[in-house]
Amino acid sequence: MHADVLVVGGGTGGVAAALGALRVGRTVILTEEYDWLGGQFTSQAVPPDEHTWIEQFGATASYRALRDGVRDYYRRNHPLTDTARRRRDLNPGAGWVSRLCHEPRVAVAVIDEMLAPHRGSGRLTVLQPYRPVAADTDGDRVTAVTLAHRDSGERLTVTAAYVLDATETGELLPLTGTEYVTGFESQSDTGEPSAPGTAQPLNMQAVSYCFAVDHVDGDHTIDRPAGYDFWRDRQPPFWGAPLLSWRAPHPRTLEIVERSFTPNPGDDPHSVLADQRVGGGDANLWTFRRIAARDNFLPGAYDSDITLVNWPMIDYFEGPVLDVPDAGAHLAAAKELSFSFLYWMQTEAPRPDGGTGFPGLRLRGDVTGSADGLAQAPYVRESRRIRAEYTVVEQDLSLDVRGGAGAVSYRDSVGVGMYRIDLHPSTGGDNYIDVPSSPFEIPLGALLPLRVENLLPASKNLGTTHITNGCYRLHPVEWNIGEVAGLLAAHCVAGGLTPRAVRNTPHLLEDFQRLLTDHGIELRWPDISGY
Repeated sequence: MHADVLVVGGGTGGVAAALGALRVGRTVILTEEYDWLGGQFTSQAVPPDEHTWIEQFGATASYRALRDGVRDYYRRNHPLTDTARRRRDLNPGAGWVSRLCHEPRVAVAVIDEMLAPHRGSGRLTVLQPYRPVAADTDGDRVTAVTLAHRDSGERLTVTAAYVLDATETGELLPLTGTEYVTGFESQSDTGEPSAPGTAQPLNMQAVSYCFAVDHVDGDHTIDRPAGYDFWRDRQPPFWGAPLLSWRAPHPRTLEIVERSFTPNPGDDPHSVLADQRVGGGDANLWTFRRIAARDNFLPGAYDSDITLVNWPMIDYFEGPVLDVPDAGAHLAAAKELSFSFLYWMQTEAPRPDGGTGFPGLRLRGDVTGSADGLAQAPYVRESRRIRAEYTVVEQDLSLDVRGGAGAVSYRDSVGVGMYRIDLHPSTGGDNYIDVPSSPFEIPLGALLPLRVENLLPASKNLGTTHITNGCYRLHPVEWNIGEVAGLLAAHCVAGGLTPRAVRNTPHLLEDFQRLLTDHGIELRWPDISGY
């Protein structure tokens, strides 16, 4: 098979990359190994993590179209209350983590709608479920990628002028011999204030298997997981509490705090205003990542709220899942941790009334679209990352370093992003690293491998460090990265250019930035302060 652009990985960045290339008339083959396109939004079941100003600015036009599409889908198809239906800023789940918390299937439907005209035209071919297993190269170019069907093992070979790696873990980088890094770089390499003295390539952020639950009458307790005793007794040295408990470190202060847990609290969904400047919003875990607030819907439509469990207690940091021989075993153990936490909540968790256990908690695998009840895919926060022409470092955007100067402004900006530098506990035994950030720009140089000419990162695998990955890994930033990678590949195909020439030739860079602006991609921030 052949296309102008091959996008391997149909997650958040991959969908955006395909749309970018398709909008300017290129042919695209998009692959995905899970049943749903969308990645963080869908198969990983992570409600959008977004900055404070997302409703006003700081995202691409197509990302806004996705968000608007989610709200419109609810208005068209769900029995919302009149008050909820009239809200321009409808937050279906009324979660505190984001101003738009929603069920994963809705994002699947909206993404399918966005891609539908391109499928109909024949310019887009979606190969699903396929994963990359091999690649051919000729010097500094990728000439072909071999894909295997997840279930049957059937193999396909695809060629393309440009190959975009939008996988969650940078799968194409080792397959193509593209130079990359993993884990924690050393301070001598990056100069970052928060970096260690020596590099730690296997020290990576925790992964999580998220899951959805509601709370209804009856006993919905799952079978006791085989490894439950291990996880119930597990108390990591830096954690300060048993892992299966309501107590955990506060990400910003590391103080051990106790979260509350009150299913269906009867709160007013229209009083919720997610604002990361104020705090994380996780005081009551039930409402933290709630994806369906039953009081947003007509009486009887939902028997219960639905909440998404992506909490500190299911962060798996016993070992890395990249570039190690036992990666599969660690992923299996991460699943067991999630099941064990659910079982603990159902049977042993302290209740506000003094009792123990919430047997009414019901695992909603129908919400996440999986046979075992968890999300289809693990939430992998940290990918392999290319060795890039430019690497974004902590001192480029740390509010503590930059102060009132704001983040570094790049001549080759191709987008914007904003989030605190939010690093979860890691496989090297580090606790949270949570550093205030300035609103930042995305440099084109971070999307260009040092050597390979026609492979571009389109997800979390661009030229960041372990530290700056912490604010580049969120939904709107990943979407911006993917969309730019798709537009860049298409632009180079159309003009007979190379990405390196576009970045390093002033008039070519200006032309490309003008194209990005025409497509609704913001390159600079207004005068605002970080948090």
